[in-house]
Amino acid sequence: MVNVVVAYQDHFLRRLMKVAVGTQPEAVEIEEGTVINFWLPTTTATKNHLPPLVFLHGFGFNGILTWQFQIPAFSRSHSVYVPDLLFFGGSFTQNPRRSPAFMAECLAKGLRKLGVERGCTVVGFSYGGIVAFKMAEMFPEMVRAVVVTGSGMEFTRSVSRSGLERLGYGSWAECLVPDTVEGMQKLLEIAAYKQLPLPARVVKDAWEALIEHRKERAELLEEMVIEDHNFKVHPYTQHLFIHPLLINCFFPSLLIVLRCRLLKGKATLQSIEKAGHLVQMERPWVFNGHLKKFLDSLNDK
Repeated sequence: MVNVVVAYQDHFLRRLMKVAVGTQPEAVEIEEGTVINFWLPTTTATKNHLPPLVFLHGFGFNGILTWQFQIPAFSRSHSVYVPDLLFFGGSFTQNPRRSPAFMAECLAKGLRKLGVERGCTVVGFSYGGIVAFKMAEMFPEMVRAVVVTGSGMEFTRSVSRSGLERLGYGSWAECLVPDTVEGMQKLLEIAAYKQLPLPARVVKDAWEALIEHRKERAELLEEMVIEDHNFKVHPYTQHLFIHPLLINCFFPSLLIVLRCRLLKGKATLQSIEKAGHLVQMERPWVFNGHLKKFLDSLNDK
């Protein structure tokens, strides 16, 4: 039986991105045994010297599914790059490292091989936001600005523990890569502002796509959490734009705001009402409007 989620991605989104938007997939070998799949601009778009814009997805969906409403909106004004993070889409590694730092390192190497050396704005959602901050920390010459939504700089042990207790889970793997269809339905209910009217067949197919590489994805989640004493605010040189969200089930919004204040004026905060964790999919036009304003503001700096 055909998986409708995979079919939607393969037959509609892929054609849309190639034909209408002008992006194409390319598998980039980072090192021996490590490959990251990128959706990247066509040669024509790249020659126009548009500023690079990188979208990083979180858990649940791969790159083009997560950012399907943003890629068409920004492809005319920017050179848009959408990688599938390791163990999502066509990306994989034989390297045992699973940390956000390793993910950031792989993405930076991949972008360099694609000719992107500097001036990137990196947009990260959820786990992708953590990786975006790590890229800014490790590769300041490459990353000009960071935009994150539903995320924070680091995921500390105390934040992790309180989040799991609040949601009623024993681990983030249990929550974000559930082992049952019912767990997938619960995850969607938690992440969305309003319950999504999805048919049971779609939920089942989304779950089947999600649990691919479940072991490796669980390892990514384990390495995402750091001990509280290891948390420190990096002296970012980039422009930062952060959506803490009014309702955030995974990162407490108040904590995000308080930590961003430690950045001493470097971060701009913006909340979107009537949106949950999946804000870029639930209210894409509002999200895109805020992102456009931020990107336009970079031209004045």
